[in-house]
This record gives sequence, structure tokens and C-alpha cells, in this order.
Amino acid sequence: MEHTILADLSQIRKISHTTLSQRVYEDVRELLLAGQVRPGQKLTLKSLSEALGTSQMPVREAIRQLSAEGALEILPNRAVRVPLMTKDKFRELLKIRLALEGLAVEHAALNISAEGLQAVADLHDTLCIEMHRKKPDVDLIIRLNKQLHFAAYEGSGMATLVGLIESLWLQVGPVINLDLRAGSRRLSEAPALVHHAALLKGLQDKSPEQARAGLSGDLLSAAQMILAGDGLPD
Repeated sequence: MEHTILADLSQIRKISHTTLSQRVYEDVRELLLAGQVRPGQKLTLKSLSEALGTSQMPVREAIRQLSAEGALEILPNRAVRVPLMTKDKFRELLKIRLALEGLAVEHAALNISAEGLQAVADLHDTLCIEMHRKKPDVDLIIRLNKQLHFAAYEGSGMATLVGLIESLWLQVGPVINLDLRAGSRRLSEAPALVHHAALLKGLQDKSPEQARAGLSGDLLSAAQMILAGDGLPD
């Protein structure tokens, strides 16, 4: 009986550690996706662990995992940095995103469930309301935009493809969303709403071509405004 109890306790510790490490990974990951850190910004184990209210060990594991995904860099002096982004690299990632995210919405147009389609429609409506407010909540807009995109991508039923898209968003998130936080014209002119509406219509009409066109318009219009600014070096 005693051996059984010890075995159970050992298993509980392992589950707890795994759960904590995963939570920390997801929290740090969300910092990147939400543009709460900027390209080139250095991070420390101490600052991250204090901000997350945890020890440095799960933070170290999260950093190791995110660096393997290209979302963070571990420098020779063991410092951690959000990777720098140049205009050329941003353009390269844009081409890859157009291919992969376009493929996802093409498949979603044919495979998305009624519930998934309703989720995209509801997110679009909520995003429209928020972006038309006199003082929109940028944090909420960033969350809604991400949720809308991934609701559409997940409608493809292609989990591996969605995982690849997530890895791309980890790299471009600090640039795209930091731009919104800096008062980009993307907020005042709201071109995303037009393109999201076209994407939604493509999904509703089961038209892969229209869904891809709406998605491509969204990515290209955002990229044009970001590249026209002075936030990225050549």
C-alpha cells in the first residue's frame, strides 16, 4: 500500500510540473503574439519569472522551446532577445504566410463546421463593433483578430498546417501587433474589416478562391502599412 501511494505522488508531481511548464510557455508565447514585447528587446529569466509569478526553471524551459521555434534568440552571453526583424525578412515571412494561411482558408471554405463558421461570424461582428468605437480597446482588438484568423484556419481540419501558421505568427506577432499599439492607420482606417468580411463570405459560400482573396487582402494591406512606416530597418 505504501509503495502505491508513493507511486501516485510521484506521478502527481510530474503532471504538476508539466502543467506549469506548459502554462508558462503559453504565457510567454502570448506576450510575443500580442506584441507586448518589441523586436530586439532583451528579456531576462528573472524579469519573466517575476512577471509570471513562478520560478525560473519553467521559464527557462519555455525560452528553450520558443528559441527552437524561432520566436526567441539565446545570445552568446545567455541573454534572451526577441529576434530583430528587417523589411526583407518581413517580406519573406509575408510570402510564406500568404501561401500557408491562404491554403488553410481554402480548405476551411470546404470543411468548416456550422459551429466554426458561426464563431468566425461572431468574432467579425464583435471586432467591427470594437474598431468603430471612439476609443477602441487595442488589446481586445488584437485578441479578436487572432481568434478570428485561427477560427478560420482551424476550420480547415488540418492541425499540422495550423501549427506551422502559429510558428509564423510567433515571429511576426511582435511587429504586427506592436504596430497597432503604436497607433497605426490600421486602426483608424480599419481595412481589415473589409477583408475579413470577404473572407467570411468566402467561407459562407464555400468558395476557396474568395476566402483566399479576403485573407490575402488582409495580410497585404497590413504589410503595406507596416512597411511604409519607419518601424523596421532595411
